[in-house]
Amino acid sequence: MSISNGRIHGCPVETSLELLSGKWKPRILWKLHQQGVLRFGQFRRELPDITPKMLTQQLRDLERDGLVNRTVYPEVPPKVEYALSEFGETLKPVLDMIAQWGAANHRHIVRLLEEPEPARSQKAG
Repeated sequence: MSISNGRIHGCPVETSLELLSGKWKPRILWKLHQQGVLRFGQFRRELPDITPKMLTQQLRDLERDGLVNRTVYPEVPPKVEYALSEFGETLKPVLDMIAQWGAANHRHIVRLLEEPEPARSQKAG
């Protein structure tokens, strides 16, 4: 196990999830994978349930971790675009596999998610 900047990395899955976990990061990465380049307002339309504050934080985190590039154009008003970085591009096959798994198991997943929380917990244990 190694510690880097307060982040604990015990196994390859844990290391990966450190950068990808959360409600919004995978969705943001998927949108960038699908559409290439997005501006802040486009993200807000694509992900209407995310607050501007949360979107800003998640984009900053993804940029800090080297998965997303932020390009600011010297215009008035300022134009800012987001795209997957070269490192972020390496996630494309992973995102595609998650999408394929979700599509192949859609009915089962929906049934599980529609069950009350206690019933789901009993199945997991």
